[in-house]
Amino acid sequence: MDTQREIRKTIILNAPIEKVWKAVATSEGIAAWWMPNTFEPELGKEFILHAGPFGDSPCKVTELEPPNRLGFDWGRDWHLLFELKELEGKTEFTLIHSGWDPDKVTELGQPHSVIQGIMDNGWDKIVNEALPAYIEG
Repeated sequence: MDTQREIRKTIILNAPIEKVWKAVATSEGIAAWWMPNTFEPELGKEFILHAGPFGDSPCKVTELEPPNRLGFDWGRDWHLLFELKELEGKTEFTLIHSGWDPDKVTELGQPHSVIQGIMDNGWDKIVNEALPAYIEG
């Protein structure tokens, strides 16, 4: 399998790790900065991301280490990982979106190679604008 590079976004948030964890590892928090969902913080738990015009995406929690790591499978091919590190009252948040394969298409029939660029730009705005606005705002 010829996988494409992962999408990786890191930001320093002016908030304690517990506050950031609540924003990225609860259904209410995720809905506030990203998208509506049925997430529950339980290893192996299946949930849905409500992606508006793109429909509902099935997901499954694969990693859960409060307050430092949350990982889940997203749809058929992708994996999302949120990593948090405490930095003297602030928090370093890293999002890693992996599972890209130039030989695959999404559930909607779009090539991974095309969607990866769109998602990369989208994550820039979400991680650098929406998440800090919710946490620090």
